[in-house]
Amino acid sequence: MRGTTPLKIVLGLGAVALLATACVGKDEPAAGAPTELRIYNSEPASLLPTKTDEEPSIWVLRQVYQGLAKDNPETGKSEMNIAESITSTDNKTWKIKLKSGYKFSNGEAVTADSFIDAWNYGAYGPNAQNNNSFFAYIEGHSDMQSVDPDEDGPKTAPEPKAKTLSGLKKVDDSNFEVTLAEAFVGFPAIVGYTGFSPLAKACLADVKACEEKPIGNGPYKVTAWEHKVKISLERNDGWGGAKAKTDKLTFRLYEKLDAAYADFQGGNLDLMEAVPPASYKDAKSKYGDKVFEKPSNSFTYIQFPLYLKEFQDKRFRQALSMAIDRQAVIDAVFDGRYTPATGLISPNFDGARANVCTYCKTDVAKAKELLAAAGGWPAGKKLTLAANAGVGHENWLQAVGNEIKKNLGIDYELRVNLQFPEYNAAGKNKTHTGPFRSGWGPDYSVSETYLKPLYGTGASVNRMSYSNPAFDALIVKGNGAASLAEAVPSYQAAEDLIIEDMPVIPMWFGKVSILQGTNIKTFAFNNIEGQADYANIEMK
Repeated sequence: MRGTTPLKIVLGLGAVALLATACVGKDEPAAGAPTELRIYNSEPASLLPTKTDEEPSIWVLRQVYQGLAKDNPETGKSEMNIAESITSTDNKTWKIKLKSGYKFSNGEAVTADSFIDAWNYGAYGPNAQNNNSFFAYIEGHSDMQSVDPDEDGPKTAPEPKAKTLSGLKKVDDSNFEVTLAEAFVGFPAIVGYTGFSPLAKACLADVKACEEKPIGNGPYKVTAWEHKVKISLERNDGWGGAKAKTDKLTFRLYEKLDAAYADFQGGNLDLMEAVPPASYKDAKSKYGDKVFEKPSNSFTYIQFPLYLKEFQDKRFRQALSMAIDRQAVIDAVFDGRYTPATGLISPNFDGARANVCTYCKTDVAKAKELLAAAGGWPAGKKLTLAANAGVGHENWLQAVGNEIKKNLGIDYELRVNLQFPEYNAAGKNKTHTGPFRSGWGPDYSVSETYLKPLYGTGASVNRMSYSNPAFDALIVKGNGAASLAEAVPSYQAAEDLIIEDMPVIPMWFGKVSILQGTNIKTFAFNNIEGQADYANIEMK
């Protein structure tokens, strides 16, 4: 999820319980004291940009790192950030010129090498970086991946052919060129994703240390990470952009969303970007206009483990989708706040279409017909439905299971026992035994972000083992269009293929509900990221 999102990969909110001994008092700050914004979050997996593709980490990284481009918080359009310009005559070879005066928090200058070295590190297969697939846009990526010559899974993977991307060329400290494997009209937008952030030489010299305490180039710097308790940031006065308005950010880490809400009520949190579903009405009643709400780009869906034979017939997948009344689930669990998905692309994005998902419409008779055509479901076997623990997913997932049981006669069991890092790992390692909950937010302001990263062959969050060469070809065609507007028809055709194959059950697009504490003077929000704009929030 853009970086939901960002997603960034927003594969979803986990949340990590703050120990009682770590709670702070609820008194307002004394006059003249440094201002501090205390934010709800869960335990991040890592704070290294090339490695991180999940929301809890990206929330922090956006404050610590800044890339070549950024999304305008009001218009949602991509614009230059650290880059002075990103230009091309063919959408394949891009010339990048950097602005001067930008430094990392250790004083090291941000140069062309800072990007080239970071991207090479992220693209090198043996480094096992989660954002590796994003660098596949660049020429030479395939040569940096280990290839098993006998397809027999040797214990030690062979060394890749290359250690650097052939498509990266340094011109001088302020200029470099990027040659893509295929033309991509959206390249100037995608490099705003956190995975494309620059890395300091000192960080690459000790990557493990940098995962814990980043050497960033953004408006804040990490001063301490007390695992499962808090991450402390302070303003980076060496940042070359607009000065952050608050002196300190403290991300308080929770396992249970209910525990975070209790702390917010007790005055120990200033900002919560998630509200426990069961507490939504209470929060609206108590906090009124301090609950910021807006339709978001977050996409909730259920992936099928296509690596298991039970789920390989698309008619079975279509049947499950048509057996679910999405609006009924939303009304029962979320007080009607969300918008049922009738397509795969957020309604806020260019190219989004309403009511294109035939199998997202509840039709029990058709669902039974499709199930029978697919050979049914094994008698007596329960369908396992999985989600990450701690944030109430079991409530709506149970409602989904009840719909399937009522309408198709398939019994189910819930598996909501893993905290987000472990749940995320289960998806990557393909150990799920049934449909599993996922979430996504845009990584950049091009509708392709809802397609290739989720369904492309070998893509970063394609945890299903889904592959369709026709889909991949349509993405290549759209990316090669002369303009973003001309790319839309190809992206829409690719969306149609996914809807027919139904490797996922689209559920809904979300709604942001952010709780603001009384210490916040001025609130700020980024429309594309779907996240509070922490650096521009002003405290009393």
